[in-house]
Amino acid sequence: MKKFFKESSIDWSITVFPLVTILALAVFMILSPEKAASGIDFLRGLLVNDLGFAYMLFGLAVVGISLWVALSKYGNVQLGTLEKPRYSTFSWGAMIFTSTMAADILYWALIEWAYYFSERPFAMENMTLAEKQDWASAYPLFHWGVTPWAFYILPAAAYGYMMYVKKRPRQRMSEACRSVIGDRADGILGKVIDLFAVVGLLAATATTFSLTTPLLSAALAKVTGLQDSKGLSIFMLCLIAVVFMLAVWFGMKGISWLANSCVWLFIALLCVFFFFGPTRYIVETGVTAMGHMAQNFLSMSTWMDPLRLSGDGVSGFAQNWTIFYWAYWISWSVATPFFIGKISEGRTIRQTILGAYIAGVSATFMAFIIFGNFGLHQQVTGIADIAGMLSAGVSPSEAILVIFEALPLTKAALVLLLVCMVAFYASTFDALTMVIASYSLKNPKEGEEPGKKLRIFWSVVFILLPVALLFNESTLTLLQSLSICAAFPIMIILCVIIGGFLKDLKEQQTKDK
Repeated sequence: MKKFFKESSIDWSITVFPLVTILALAVFMILSPEKAASGIDFLRGLLVNDLGFAYMLFGLAVVGISLWVALSKYGNVQLGTLEKPRYSTFSWGAMIFTSTMAADILYWALIEWAYYFSERPFAMENMTLAEKQDWASAYPLFHWGVTPWAFYILPAAAYGYMMYVKKRPRQRMSEACRSVIGDRADGILGKVIDLFAVVGLLAATATTFSLTTPLLSAALAKVTGLQDSKGLSIFMLCLIAVVFMLAVWFGMKGISWLANSCVWLFIALLCVFFFFGPTRYIVETGVTAMGHMAQNFLSMSTWMDPLRLSGDGVSGFAQNWTIFYWAYWISWSVATPFFIGKISEGRTIRQTILGAYIAGVSATFMAFIIFGNFGLHQQVTGIADIAGMLSAGVSPSEAILVIFEALPLTKAALVLLLVCMVAFYASTFDALTMVIASYSLKNPKEGEEPGKKLRIFWSVVFILLPVALLFNESTLTLLQSLSICAAFPIMIILCVIIGGFLKDLKEQQTKDK
């Protein structure tokens, strides 16, 4: 490996240990799938049923702190000394959205409502069709709205401040903790923090790949007539890896171009669903869902279902969905906030926080309102029982293909979906490999980007665990459990980072006086 990289500045402990961990976990999952599932389920029971409240309270706290920082005097602090932001507003917003969402936004926007249609949020009995419709359309907006974006945006402001105001070029979580832990960031404690961060991110990306790759292979099989299989799914994983390996060679310019292209592909797919679907229903249900979510935001953010009346008595709706999503986004916050902070040079903290909320939340809402309500209309009008299909054990990918059949020129729409998903993957993982490869550098210089070979190495590592999960025939519960387990230590680290950020802001204001 040393001969391949020819780099003396690589931190081999951060580079090799996560690789060994992921390889060991992948082999264990392939050879002993039942034991692997049992161990992960045990951790899920501990972290969800006993400590799930921590994720909920953390979510509320991060939203409140981010808005307070943006609207306070600290919001005027500029990240860097540029006279104007490095990237135009459109390119900046496009990179924020496409480099953080990955292809899972298309997957979940198309199918998530169907899970909630059959659920009982707030343990409600005998729900009417209208109530099912309202909750099925509102909960996706909640789970992909302000709170999860706050997990990215507040740390992004902290990392931008660290890089461009404090002039600390190392893009590591341990470095962001320095204001609290001091020189221990350079010692064993710092190593442990970074190892948790890297392994947690690999678990999060594995969840994304494992959930959405079967949709890619199913769509490709539908378009080409090939037999859908695990082999085809693995082929798609390898193809995606090759695409973002190639994108690596173009650096930040490549990411910006890819992000802009991805946005236009995304808009094209939205237009197909909007104009060839039940347009009035999509708009009216979307407006109703936003109002329903806003009206019930605090209740949705704190409902824990202590009696587990909405589930099987062991875990309920909040445990299976809200806590899963908060954990899922927390795991991703290892890398994506660094990227947002990096591209925000020249903007103030207020512009970074509020602008990222606007770019991220608005685009996300648009996806869930248009894609989700297209399928929900089929459900409530009796065209197709998508929720019933999921309850009967039909795979989400097959259910999504049924939704596409309501479109004219179904195969053309599926081709657009395929291209859009690959573009999302490439844009997201191109940005991720740049950030995660920075973890492997001991002491990078200001503005230095990690080498291309190092980023390609991480590109390969990203697909190892998803392949194992495909062989493991992973269920949604297992994938949710993986994210929840990985997120808990990262949540603790984020608390330290946010505390250090607030401390630095206060000290800087005192010095300026």
